[in-house]
Amino acid sequence: MKIISIVGARPQFIKCAPVSTELRKKHEEILIHTGQHYDNELSAVFFEELEIPKPDYNLGVGSGLHGGQTGKILIAVEKVLLKEAPDMVIVYGDTNSTLAGALAAAKLHIKLAHVEAGLRSFDRRMPEEINRVLTDHASDILFCPTQTAVENLKKEGVVGIYNVGDVMFDALLHNKEIAENKSTILEDSGLGHKQYLVATIHRPSNTDDKRNLQNIVDAFCEVDETIIFPVHPRTAKYLEEYGLYEKLKKHAKLIKPLGYLDFLKLMAHARKILTDSGGVQKEAYMLKVPCITLRTNTEWIETVEDGWNVLVGVNKERIIRMVNEFVPDIMQRNVFGDGKASGRVVKIVGE
Repeated sequence: MKIISIVGARPQFIKCAPVSTELRKKHEEILIHTGQHYDNELSAVFFEELEIPKPDYNLGVGSGLHGGQTGKILIAVEKVLLKEAPDMVIVYGDTNSTLAGALAAAKLHIKLAHVEAGLRSFDRRMPEEINRVLTDHASDILFCPTQTAVENLKKEGVVGIYNVGDVMFDALLHNKEIAENKSTILEDSGLGHKQYLVATIHRPSNTDDKRNLQNIVDAFCEVDETIIFPVHPRTAKYLEEYGLYEKLKKHAKLIKPLGYLDFLKLMAHARKILTDSGGVQKEAYMLKVPCITLRTNTEWIETVEDGWNVLVGVNKERIIRMVNEFVPDIMQRNVFGDGKASGRVVKIVGE
């Protein structure tokens, strides 16, 4: 079979890596990089470290408003699909790249598979929620990472559902030891095991809202711990715009975005992780690191139900209290599978 895989952002590169490895053993894969994340720190280094094949097409779309970005990707992807005439398109997750790729395939009546289907935060204000719902309902094959995702889709009357486990868990298991051996992030930063916190913020509801970002920064400044904060470009922009960058810099170690291996090792040795990222919540759980989520909802409800993730929104006092007090006291369930999801995906694709 000729299969086109569409990716455009860091989490998708991670998910694509193990699936691509398995796909290419039996099928012809053509890889489209939409360019949604386009700089080296957010893109190229991930391809290198995860040993993802060089994209056959790099659309170079770049950033922009949601409608414009999605439209540009849709137009560009459609041209590639018409040229290549694949048997199937595979999309990943909940980005504008995913929705645009799904629409292009569906309009051209090309079989569509969605990896990481069925996630729901039940917050339609999040663009990711719109993207994932529409993609699920356009897809022919839905690869769910958890049983919760399966149940969500059943309630919506969707068919073609498979619980394969989480392909990101495949990637983490494969790369954790590699990260330990190759990454020197702890030595370079003078960090000890469980002697620091890791923070990531990139969600527009936090970065674009001055009051929300101010609350988060104030909390970080009052926490009496070392905070390592890889700063996303959009976050850096708003920290500067709101006059918060220099203040935060005095209380947290602000660094550039990291490659996958460095960030994996940094997370693995952290005492706790503070984030508004869906993927980081999940990786924290997989690494057995307590997670404090700077949101009021999550698509990864299992991490909260298991007691390894707590939702604090942007409440300064609650953020500080959870940094000081939150300690998981429950054994984790095997909610994300056994690390062999990619093999299941490829087996089903070939049926």
